[in-house]
Amino acid sequence: MRRRTNIFKSIDWLTVFLYLILIFIGWINIYAAVYNEEHQSIFDSTQRYGKQLIWIFAALFLIIVILIIDSKFYEFFAYFFYGISIFTLVFVLIFGREINGAKSWFEIGNILIQPSEFAKFATCLAIAKYFSSYNLKIHKIKTLVKIGIITFLPAILILIQNDTGSALVYASFILVFYRQGLSGTFLLFTLVIAVLFILSLVFSLETLFISLLIVSALFYYLVRPRKKEIGIGVGIFALVFSIIFFAEKQIKYEIPIYQLLLVATIISSTFYFFLAYKKKLNIASIITISLLSAMIYTSSVDYFFNNILGEHQQSRINVLLGLKSDPLGTGYNVNQSKIAIGSGGFLGKGFLKGTQTKFDFVPEQSTDFIFCTVGEEWGFAGTSVVILLYLFLLIRLLIITERQRSIFNRIYGYGVVSVLFFHFAINIGMTIGLAPVIGIPLPFFSYGGSSLWAFTILLFIFIRLDASRYEHMR
Repeated sequence: MRRRTNIFKSIDWLTVFLYLILIFIGWINIYAAVYNEEHQSIFDSTQRYGKQLIWIFAALFLIIVILIIDSKFYEFFAYFFYGISIFTLVFVLIFGREINGAKSWFEIGNILIQPSEFAKFATCLAIAKYFSSYNLKIHKIKTLVKIGIITFLPAILILIQNDTGSALVYASFILVFYRQGLSGTFLLFTLVIAVLFILSLVFSLETLFISLLIVSALFYYLVRPRKKEIGIGVGIFALVFSIIFFAEKQIKYEIPIYQLLLVATIISSTFYFFLAYKKKLNIASIITISLLSAMIYTSSVDYFFNNILGEHQQSRINVLLGLKSDPLGTGYNVNQSKIAIGSGGFLGKGFLKGTQTKFDFVPEQSTDFIFCTVGEEWGFAGTSVVILLYLFLLIRLLIITERQRSIFNRIYGYGVVSVLFFHFAINIGMTIGLAPVIGIPLPFFSYGGSSLWAFTILLFIFIRLDASRYEHMR
């Protein structure tokens, strides 16, 4: 069924208004963050605030183009946009310019373009297209594999560019899959992996392994309160561990306790798994496999952390977890950001009166740490307004998403919300020390043409799809 509508009458103007308010406030705060008394005009194109204004006008032009194009165009060419984004991500690895250790920029004259920003909306389109083109059953392995390839191929390419922050954004699409029917077990699994990763850095493997063994036994008792079965399992483990422990003492070869625990668990689990299989104790088998997987995973975290992550990434995580204090090094940005936000008080110091801002104490203050400018100059009241504007935008987008009649539109909408929420939560979390510094911008707010244009395209494609929701109903 296709019904013509007046696009400009059907546009959700409340969402457009929230967008315009955010980019305006962002522009004003960029001016405050890099204010130069020798270039006081906010329209000075030699300064960042002047350049941002040019990019804002370019974004407004993009909006007009997006809105006048037929909505079916975006669905029809979804894979084409995705293919182009993958090509540019590969191309930038060869011919891109390296900035701050990340080779993820094309330099065209005086303009820098970051393909990873545009890959987000292209991936969002591809995911929506895949879900809407087939009679999918999301629980099938084949479907999960294809979804995983579409989602994480650009993330892997971005990771190779050494831009970990932008790569992590793609994890937000898990929320889209969950909304489409993916079992909550996958979300729980993701959460457990994250928690185990953190615990592996905070505690010794010996402590962690013993804790996992105790938790597994308690969990088994809660699910199947049979003391005899638990006693058999504990007895087998104790016997195997004792034999290995005393054997190690006899050969006088010092083996770390965590390795003895791991070997004892593997051997005893093999015996217990065989007994559970014979007695058809499925829950025992699942818990045993989960325990072994958790122990092996936590054993590998140390290697991943020290050999895969860069030194600056390791330092940021260590500082965040309180394992390392480096107020003049890795932790400098966050400490200065918290000082700036805290010094603003309730109403702030006033526009262009922030001392932390004025004397450039916070690096990257017009980009990744733009939020601390709001905190210092506009105080708690100003930061609350900004946060509420983002929350209103996200809630409004969820409402719009739920009213979509097309599968493609609905899934794309969930993708938009997921990406924006991830950027919003992590960026603000970075500035107040609740999230690691991974270098992602605050949507519509941070300085930068690539991020502003990419977020604008991401949002207004959805606004265009929503404006035509009655034209294509299936």
